[in-house]
Amino acid sequence: MIPAPPVPAALRGYVVARIPYDVDFGAPGMHRGLPSTTITLVLPLDDPLRVSWAGRPASLHSAWASLSGLHTEPAAIHHDGSQRGVQVALTVEGVRVLLGRPAADLSGALTDLDEAVVPQALRDLPERLHALASWPARVALVDRTLAGLAARGGDPAPRAEVAHALALLTSGNRVAEVAEEVGYSRRRLGTLVRAECGLAPKAFQRVARLETARGLLGHRPLAEVADACGYADQAHLTREWTALAGCTPTTWLREEFPFVQDRDDDGGAGLQA
Repeated sequence: MIPAPPVPAALRGYVVARIPYDVDFGAPGMHRGLPSTTITLVLPLDDPLRVSWAGRPASLHSAWASLSGLHTEPAAIHHDGSQRGVQVALTVEGVRVLLGRPAADLSGALTDLDEAVVPQALRDLPERLHALASWPARVALVDRTLAGLAARGGDPAPRAEVAHALALLTSGNRVAEVAEEVGYSRRRLGTLVRAECGLAPKAFQRVARLETARGLLGHRPLAEVADACGYADQAHLTREWTALAGCTPTTWLREEFPFVQDRDDDGGAGLQA
């Protein structure tokens, strides 16, 4: 990945990251897109992004700006051996403020900016991005565009108790504990969370836990990752990864980092440069 400056203060809370990327895979293939707690906007530079839901070739979508909502299954990102562009990770609140709609509208969808109901400034971004020659200029354009949308203000932020519930679920709190904390029944909490992000609280929590585990894989043995992330045991971690990512943690590591080698007999793995 290419270094990028920190997210500007005006965008914090709305944008988790803007990631410029220039990747040489060596040969055509497919990259696995895992579920996460953020909404993904990808702005490719060389060719339209071709993405589908894993195992569902009929869902293949090609676009110069790919927007995907929260989901509980892996995406298949097809490439010809290399990819360049900018990827933006938006929070649930960021979708409301920047795109002017709740994240639930995008849940489980693979769409482009021409198909989605989004501000014109965002629709114009891919063409403007292609006219620039340097990575700093591209990131700066993305930042200016999003900051302009933030200043304009789209839909109001999610109600405070729902935003608090999502933060608690992201941190690994149990659904019953979150409902008690925000003062709702589990049923009412489920209705509000689903209306905001498109996932039920339990599904959102599972995705958040997967996201946390993803950051630890390759650095610690799988049993330690399972314990740190709140899985019952390593077998539970593996079942959840297979259900949400479409593969085991070890398989994902070998796909993402071909230099991964087994470190121990209990499934732990380490990265070697």
